[in-house]
Amino acid sequence: MSVVAGLHPHEAKDWGPGYEAWLRGTLARGCRALGEIGLDYHYDHSPRDVQRRVFDTQLALAEALGLPVVIHAREADDDLLAALRNFPKVRAVLHSFSSGMGLLEGALALGHWASFSGMVTFKNWTLDDAIRLVPVGRLMVETDSPYLAPVPHRGKRNEPSFVRQVAERVAVVRGTTFEQMAVETTAACSDFFQFESAG
Repeated sequence: MSVVAGLHPHEAKDWGPGYEAWLRGTLARGCRALGEIGLDYHYDHSPRDVQRRVFDTQLALAEALGLPVVIHAREADDDLLAALRNFPKVRAVLHSFSSGMGLLEGALALGHWASFSGMVTFKNWTLDDAIRLVPVGRLMVETDSPYLAPVPHRGKRNEPSFVRQVAERVAVVRGTTFEQMAVETTAACSDFFQFESAG
């Protein structure tokens, strides 16, 4: 099974014993990671203290099960990094990264991954330095479908096949070829999610 399951910070207010039991059961059936979890102080759909408590609970669950986590981070960099430091055995990827460089540097120092989405193709994207900072082996690309469609598809429903435009842009920023970027990001993804080698 290649599934990820978790409670997004927007819905953290809905956490309870029933949800935790469901999540434990779902993860035990072969999920590759726990997520997308994290903190979102931009929309505040759930109270911040509740978000932090549920995030910590899910990080503890991931640690207990030996699963990596997919992280949603928005305007909560300091609290998110503090939580990751409290769970040093958990492997994390900063999903669709667009946060501050302090969070990225701190997460990389802890050994985590970062993934970039269609935002890297937008005119208002200003984080090329973040793309350059992530070491080979810990950089991934994604679409975040159905949102954030890359140029030239911006404004349309995002599709998995559009990940090529993300990889092409990341390759340009890192001064390499699309082909090399495809090899590197595929290997990083396989390592993070522990996919078996295709060979």
